[in-house]
Amino acid sequence: MDIYLNNKRWKLYFLIIAALIILGSLYYTNQLAQKLKIEEKKRVAVWAEGLKSLHSNPDQDVSLINFILEQNETIPVILVDNQENIVDFRNIDIKGEENEYLSKLVSKMKSKNKIIKINLDSGNNYIYFDDSKLLVQLAWYPYIQMGLIIIFSLVAYVVFSYFKSAEQNRIWVGMSKETAHQLGTPISSLMAWNEILKSKYGEESMYNEIEKDITRLQTITQRFSNIGSQPKLKNVNIKQLLQNNIKYLKTRTSKRVNLVFENKISNGVSVMINEELFSWVVENLWKNAIDAMHGQGELNITAFTKQDNLVIDIKDSGKGILKSKFKTIFKPGVTSKKRGWGLGLSLAKRIVEEYHKGSIYVLNSEINKGTCFRIELSLSKQINSAETINNNLISSIISIF
Repeated sequence: MDIYLNNKRWKLYFLIIAALIILGSLYYTNQLAQKLKIEEKKRVAVWAEGLKSLHSNPDQDVSLINFILEQNETIPVILVDNQENIVDFRNIDIKGEENEYLSKLVSKMKSKNKIIKINLDSGNNYIYFDDSKLLVQLAWYPYIQMGLIIIFSLVAYVVFSYFKSAEQNRIWVGMSKETAHQLGTPISSLMAWNEILKSKYGEESMYNEIEKDITRLQTITQRFSNIGSQPKLKNVNIKQLLQNNIKYLKTRTSKRVNLVFENKISNGVSVMINEELFSWVVENLWKNAIDAMHGQGELNITAFTKQDNLVIDIKDSGKGILKSKFKTIFKPGVTSKKRGWGLGLSLAKRIVEEYHKGSIYVLNSEINKGTCFRIELSLSKQINSAETINNNLISSIISIF
């Protein structure tokens, strides 16, 4: 099962639900704001009728009219005559020179079409009005709410991912070290039995192969032991390391795979690496190539220097990779195999980039023609173990939220 895609799908569902909640909140708040706008316009209209009644019949009982006029304590209104001279205003905090500020407000209200015409004995007057502070706050509320939800979600995601990663790291590191510990006993036993068989039967060719596999088991044990610890880097002759790796892997690869190793590295070229971990990278890429070719095809390994970089290309004649998946294949849990955890390439990427300050990527690929992976390591930068990142090797692999 593709764990990465499943988790990606759940994250998509989460984002869709969050978006629906935000859109629902925006819609509902917008409906409330529209209703409040209508109510405020009605209140301004009532205020305008009261003002008109007061001017048309000043001798009447004005207590009710005054009550109506005084009820407007929130809606900004400006009364102007037919020459647009300011007659009166309410609920406006003056900022700066009064006439200039009110004239700007009138232009703003006019552009919003917030105007009511009233006929007085002196001619036509106009009431301009704007949204109340309550309406403005209500209009902004969903956006503020949306921002808070996004901030909260991001903080929750980071905190949850951190604690989940830390907890899983402890489990994986513990399992890795326990595996290394458990492997130690049978390896020691195998070494002893191999010596007994060698002394009794004396056929060294057979026992040499057994010794190679025992050495290989020791290397694997050392790799597991390195998980959760700072790897120690040292100056290594990269040509010799590659030859040793290829020699071992070749004897354990199908004869139907034609291996071509093209070495363009001079004998003196060395680079600061951790032998066990870097060999793990080569082995993972090798095995991926063999799987992609279904155990039959051509595998080309080319090593050369380019400016200040060491470059290693591993090219197979397998099924190829879609260009859209060039980056996702390095995600933990991504695999096209029926068996497997999809951790090989993720491990390789972490080892090369985090610990060796290099890069690993798909150089090119064609469907049913093959894929070429490229590793680049700097020859000019002297990396030491104190400069390596003190993170667990497995942390990015199991952080698949």
